[in-house]
Amino acid sequence: MPNPSQLRAAALTVTAVLLATWSTGCSSDTTNEDLTAQKLSWKECPAPSESEGGGSAPSPLPGGTEWQCATLKAPLDWADPKGDTIGLALIRAKTSGDASKRIGSLVFNFGGPGGSGVTTLPAFGKDYAALRTRYDLVSFDPRGVGRSAGVECEDDQQLDKYFQQDATPDDAAETQDLLRNTKSFNAACEKNSGKVLPHVRTTDAARDMDLMRQVLGDDKLHYFGISYGTELGGVYAHLFPKNVGRAVFDGVVDPTQNPEQSSLGQAKGFQLALDNFADDCTSKVEDCPIGDTAQDVKDRIAKLLKDLETKPIPGIFPRELTQTAATNGIAQSLYSKDFWEYLTEGLQQAYEGDGKVLMLLSDSMNGRNENGTYSNITAANISINCADDKPRYTADFVRSRLPEFRAASPLFGDYLAWGMVSCTDWAVPGAADHPDVSAPGAAPILVVGNTGDPATPYEGARKMVDALGTGVGVQLTYKGQGHGAYDSKNKCVQGAVNGYLLQGTVPAAGTVCS
Repeated sequence: MPNPSQLRAAALTVTAVLLATWSTGCSSDTTNEDLTAQKLSWKECPAPSESEGGGSAPSPLPGGTEWQCATLKAPLDWADPKGDTIGLALIRAKTSGDASKRIGSLVFNFGGPGGSGVTTLPAFGKDYAALRTRYDLVSFDPRGVGRSAGVECEDDQQLDKYFQQDATPDDAAETQDLLRNTKSFNAACEKNSGKVLPHVRTTDAARDMDLMRQVLGDDKLHYFGISYGTELGGVYAHLFPKNVGRAVFDGVVDPTQNPEQSSLGQAKGFQLALDNFADDCTSKVEDCPIGDTAQDVKDRIAKLLKDLETKPIPGIFPRELTQTAATNGIAQSLYSKDFWEYLTEGLQQAYEGDGKVLMLLSDSMNGRNENGTYSNITAANISINCADDKPRYTADFVRSRLPEFRAASPLFGDYLAWGMVSCTDWAVPGAADHPDVSAPGAAPILVVGNTGDPATPYEGARKMVDALGTGVGVQLTYKGQGHGAYDSKNKCVQGAVNGYLLQGTVPAAGTVCS
């Protein structure tokens, strides 16, 4: 499940010029130039495109530092580096500290896959103020995402229907509807973006990052990867172990799992987060407004979802809150403990027949903007996952696995099991069962696992450390809630991460923060 990112003030003529500057589709012009020698033209950032999530141009950071944007030229096909090129959208905020103490650029990937780093980094930029004292903060739209040759599949109206479908079929007719809708979506991706689809694998993005490192002028890649960004970082370390600088993985993907195992792990993770949410609500001094006991909270949610399957309630006009949309909204709210209050409010309203809040949460997950347009996070997410993942699952296989998924999560089991058919009928074969992240000889990588993480369960951190190899991965544990750890503002976590990135101090393996 993808993790989501976030008005124009310029005149239309200025915007048109900026958008023209930001053309990052495929170029059919072949080149013999050395792409590592290219010079980036940093300029004022335009407002995010619809494919990046829309909204206004990024505001200056506290202290007045402006965000700057540029386009990096990269090969469309890394197997043919002198062939067609694409443009990769970059953003940066220059260091706030003494130039003599500058380490280099710190490159962020916030996950997804499919999230726009160009929109996400400014949204959280102030949270990385300490890191900016010695680094330029840099992020990017990975290939296939946003302005970086963004994958296009269905249009906005089609996506509204796509996200309203029944994603947990109960009979043969509903199963056929789901498979037909999946096939239609995948065919639209091939029709609209067929040239790009074979070239959006994580290995391609890792090679892009090494080109980025060189063009930014850094001897080593200093990196902060979150969620899927940890997988991307691990693949980079495997391909370029000697080029790894100071790197942090937060909200860690288990690199040893195939898609089925990953989906089952997420079912367990989201169920754990729901259990923790229910326990938290009912353990407070004041009465929990959505249940008398933790089990009562979960039973009422289960009844709501069952009722919504046959009787949707008003959501955001003209759309209704369906069972699928409500499940999606609940899952979105479990990504952060800060969202739990919105889940409580959304459930209260839904029990009274009003689905607006849960629909808003679902829209956030799906990349839907208030004006009805969508970012391309879903198209990019599916395209990257299907290019990476070799297995192709059938409806019969999913049905055979439903008992185990339901045992892992009565609420999310069916939802995550049926999600495994998303790559069925995909135009491009998947690369492997799971990524290779072995990185012998790489510098230490700080691997941060959160015991309450729903999307990347805690066990994945240990698996990542083991897979990176002896002397590379260093595990830090955060006993908390939500997806990831650094942005929880926990002082112990931030102290350890900042200490490594800023001073090179590697915390003791097995450090625990709570």
